[in-house]
Amino acid sequence: MEWTKERIHETVETQRSFFRSGATLDVNWRIAQLKKLRDAVLEQQDELLAALRADLGRSDTESYFCDIGTSVVELNEAIRGLRRWARPETRFSGLTCFPSVITKVYKMPYGVTLIVSPFNFPILLTLGVLAASVAGGNTAVIKASAKSPNCTAALQKLIASAFPPEYVTVVDGGHEVGDLCLSERFDKIFYTGSPKVGRHVLQLAADNLTPAALELGGETGNWCVVRADADLKDAARKIAFFKLCNSGQICININQVAVAEEAAEAFLRELKAAFQKQIGEALGNAEYPRLISRAAYDKCAARAGQYADRIVYGGHGDAETLRFEPSILYPVGIDEEIVQHELFCPLLPVVPFPDAEIDRVMDTIAAREHGLALYLFTRDLRWAKKTMACQQYGGGCINEVCLQLMVRGAPFGGTGHSGMGAYHGEWGFREFTHPSTVLIGSTRFNLPLREHPYGSRWKQKLLGLFLR
Repeated sequence: MEWTKERIHETVETQRSFFRSGATLDVNWRIAQLKKLRDAVLEQQDELLAALRADLGRSDTESYFCDIGTSVVELNEAIRGLRRWARPETRFSGLTCFPSVITKVYKMPYGVTLIVSPFNFPILLTLGVLAASVAGGNTAVIKASAKSPNCTAALQKLIASAFPPEYVTVVDGGHEVGDLCLSERFDKIFYTGSPKVGRHVLQLAADNLTPAALELGGETGNWCVVRADADLKDAARKIAFFKLCNSGQICININQVAVAEEAAEAFLRELKAAFQKQIGEALGNAEYPRLISRAAYDKCAARAGQYADRIVYGGHGDAETLRFEPSILYPVGIDEEIVQHELFCPLLPVVPFPDAEIDRVMDTIAAREHGLALYLFTRDLRWAKKTMACQQYGGGCINEVCLQLMVRGAPFGGTGHSGMGAYHGEWGFREFTHPSTVLIGSTRFNLPLREHPYGSRWKQKLLGLFLR
């Protein structure tokens, strides 16, 4: 059945009625729903794996690691922690409020939420956000990506098997259906995708003053810096793994590498060897994922063509299978256009720099739009920690890649052009709830300090004593 404006509006209003019934407020009920969702994922994981294979050409192992298993981890964390997260906090009101000295902070759900999920990790970036919404006590309309139709169909079946549509439902369709959803008055919007569409989401959310969380890839991409003193073999191995994962279609993936020119040749040898060892002949390797669409493939191939004379590894693709080899572009200047935009493909520009000028490189990175991730490889941990503490980015690693996403209890989110808001674990619960402060008043021993008349000097003296 087609999703029309009327059908979407009816769905939102039905969910609003369900939310107002108060059914989602009970924490035990929420935990039961999270368990139901987890069990459905485990029962239907073969269908989810098949859908990921059909849409992205992923191997089952990569899909389980990146989408299925990680979703189960996220759901289990919410199941275990929800009672503690949702418990009202008790605060001492302070002498100014005497005798009403007890204040409660309640964690209240927003209500009806809209989750707009992307194609690159269509299961994880739907169910991981849904786990936070359900934990917070909300209902949810999920607008799944039209670019991964098999995964969208699998999600529709999964959600329908676990929840009634007045609680959670999945909407399919293209951008026009997405705009119909965004034109509705939701109580919270969570969008994962590109900065360009993120701006559009915020503009439409503003019409209804709907709070929105954005998880974006970063306007100018995520930098990886390899210093001259780095363990080059270790760095190359990890960078190669990450660039191969989902064929580079990852919001926190390395967009470009800045490598100390003193170590550049040795690093390139190690990186080529790592690619060769891990994937071999990529175009013929069934484990190597494809690009999501012909448009994405053509864009990647066109960029590679512009740098054909500087491709030192890879550079070939297969338009029939939509696979494009992991490709190293070297040397690339730090001010060239290709390193000032998110690529979202297996091209990897490498920018050489004198190691003595590392501060200039970091200043250049800092002057551009904030990335969603930053990766540093060096043996100088003092420098690395200091750098991580003064740059602006979503999250990152020192001598590692991507695993910041896997740390339980740690927030994941961007800043500026890489997003706003954060989730995972308790941070996701916070993103989908509003802290409501309630002071419990006393009917006895109330002092007239706040009341007229204000002429008495003793009132000023007492207020001066209390307001410290």
